[in-house]
Amino acid sequence: MQVRDVMTRNIISVNTDDTVLRAAQLMLQNRISGLPVVDAQGALVGVVTEGDFLRRDEIGTQRRRPKWLEFLVGPGRLAGEYVRTSGRKVAEIMSADPVTVGEDDTLDTVVELMERRRIKRLPVLRDGQLVGIVSRANLLQALASLARERESPAGDDAAIRERILAVLGKESWAPRINVVVNNGVAELWGTVTDERERYGVVVAAENVAGVIKVRDHLVWVEPMSGMSLRSPEDEAEAQGEPTVPNPLP
Repeated sequence: MQVRDVMTRNIISVNTDDTVLRAAQLMLQNRISGLPVVDAQGALVGVVTEGDFLRRDEIGTQRRRPKWLEFLVGPGRLAGEYVRTSGRKVAEIMSADPVTVGEDDTLDTVVELMERRRIKRLPVLRDGQLVGIVSRANLLQALASLARERESPAGDDAAIRERILAVLGKESWAPRINVVVNNGVAELWGTVTDERERYGVVVAAENVAGVIKVRDHLVWVEPMSGMSLRSPEDEAEAQGEPTVPNPLP
């Protein structure tokens, strides 16, 4: 998927000359945590976020340092911090030169930038003009939509089995196991040497289109001693107890 497929096109923005109060009110009214900032010509020049409102003299949260540390920090940095905590215009508190993406960029690019730069939203540009915003919320919405599409069964049992084996075959961590599918119920047989492998295999099978339920018969084998344990599902069945999936470690 590309950015154009998930981005928000109805952009709420502020001008560099708008007040800090107006920016805060817009964010509260629209339940968003950040706004793009544009100049008089409509060109993107910055971003203002909730983080820019944390250190403010109005609420008494401005940064305070001992005198000796202020001496080490220097007057230039102290003056810059004063502007950000006491400035009344958006231009005085915004983060300039924001990271941006284009409409044709992939969602993988978006996620990589969000993780590396530790940001929650990215302005989307077309020929230098702001045309949208892509945020973490947009990625969640895309995930929810795709999950609904995967809910419908697809193909017969043999086709489902081949898809499960193909998915596992692409993963270097996946153990060699056997899969039996009957009426959409995938039964997993084999051994694992790490409980995390069990959860990985179960999740991989659950994500295959057409799978209605996954039954875990994987046996855990301790590599050093050779001691083995049945799957929690098989153990519970042997004890006559209801089967409850184990939480991830």
